[in-house]
Amino acid sequence: MNAIPQTYQENEAVQRRRWFILIAVNLFTFMATLDGSIVNIALPEISSKLSLAVAETEWVATSYLMAICAAVLFFGKLGDNIGKIRVFKAGTVVFLIGSLLCGFSTSLTFLIISRFIQALGASMTMANNMGIITDIFPSNERGKAIGLIGTFVSLGSIAGPSIGGVLVSSLGWEYIFWVNIPIGLVAIILGWKVLPVDLVKSRTKVDLPGTLLFAFFILLLFAGLLLGQQTGYNNGWIIASLILSVAAFLLFLWVEKRSSAPLLQLSLFRNSWFSLSILCGFLVFVSVFCYNIIAPFYTQGVLQLSPSHAGILLMLFPVTMVIVAPLSGALSDKIGSELLTFAGLLVNVAALLGMASLHQESSLVWVGLWIALLGVGNGLFQSPNNSLAMSKVPRTQLGTAGSINSLIRNIGMVVGITVATTTLFSVMSSEAGRRVIGLVPGRPDIFLTGMHTVFILAACICLVAAILTGWRLWASRMQKY
Repeated sequence: MNAIPQTYQENEAVQRRRWFILIAVNLFTFMATLDGSIVNIALPEISSKLSLAVAETEWVATSYLMAICAAVLFFGKLGDNIGKIRVFKAGTVVFLIGSLLCGFSTSLTFLIISRFIQALGASMTMANNMGIITDIFPSNERGKAIGLIGTFVSLGSIAGPSIGGVLVSSLGWEYIFWVNIPIGLVAIILGWKVLPVDLVKSRTKVDLPGTLLFAFFILLLFAGLLLGQQTGYNNGWIIASLILSVAAFLLFLWVEKRSSAPLLQLSLFRNSWFSLSILCGFLVFVSVFCYNIIAPFYTQGVLQLSPSHAGILLMLFPVTMVIVAPLSGALSDKIGSELLTFAGLLVNVAALLGMASLHQESSLVWVGLWIALLGVGNGLFQSPNNSLAMSKVPRTQLGTAGSINSLIRNIGMVVGITVATTTLFSVMSSEAGRRVIGLVPGRPDIFLTGMHTVFILAACICLVAAILTGWRLWASRMQKY
């Protein structure tokens, strides 16, 4: 009688279909991250069709990110408790239901509720995707597999405006949500066919106080950061919101330290390799989203490119990344991850400093070169860094670790947007001698001054990550001697 496999690596049937499992997981990874950015380009159309103020429609975008960040740790813990694959499967269904409802929305309230449902499904899949792949793939292929997840995450985050623009202009705003239905159904059928049953479950109780405190912290933090961009950070309510968010986070940490089954396993952060990978990932997403916010203004507002031509130019980032990231992930399986993460961050620093030198007369060749170089650097960094983080985690905590990775990524996006816009408009206001929250007609020099400052700041943020990974590389080499 054959013994029951104790791990997925020992199960020949699972190993034969592991790449189909990766395809199913990546399809939902792409859609979940895409829906965080695709809606931005449709906001003017949604505002017009639903008769809403522009400021109101911003909540269509931000409510999705807020809900994901508030729920992702809970679903990572739930995945460890009852099974990562079970939670992932349920999330695919919830996400599709939310997507369907979004397209049928006739009011802001209904649309935000639908986005919240969609975000719950997205967080269920995001929290457990890396844990599933880490559990299933053998160590000699794990870097390549996690690298592909990282590629689809970045593609989804960056390709949203390009895909959304085509859908909105040709079919209508509803289809930025309905496009998920046919793709999602294929992914669900494939996933339910190839995904195995869960092997690792911890069966601990749900940390309700920690869950509520963390959600409270995220909602207050995001509300303060995002509203502060519109009204300024000297507003009393904004200051109160940010102070309360810090208090909620400190109370959350206090509760977690004393909980027998915490939502967030603080012991994970005792592993310096895991903590460093998470911190560097956060810093890179902050710096990259500084680029994401500034680049469309520069290409259209300063270089005077049409939206379609600007979109083609900006697609150099995801295109180069989709080529480099799988190669970097596969290479990390052979030579290790530390050197690749360090090299990727140095390339990012060079690319961001190159962008800080651009001006109104810059040739499209130079602009495209720096954008592509940023894609190369990001591709070199993301796959090995994710592999490093997940490879140091016990199997019973893979869901929690994956959810932390997703949480840090989404918070990095919001912080990057906040840093970029706050810095840009502060510098522009100083140059103009008045409060500025947009391009000043006939004065591209004012925008360029702000843009240069943002890119130099983003390069400095990336340089901090490079120094940390350089230390990790040195420490890793010293351990071998």
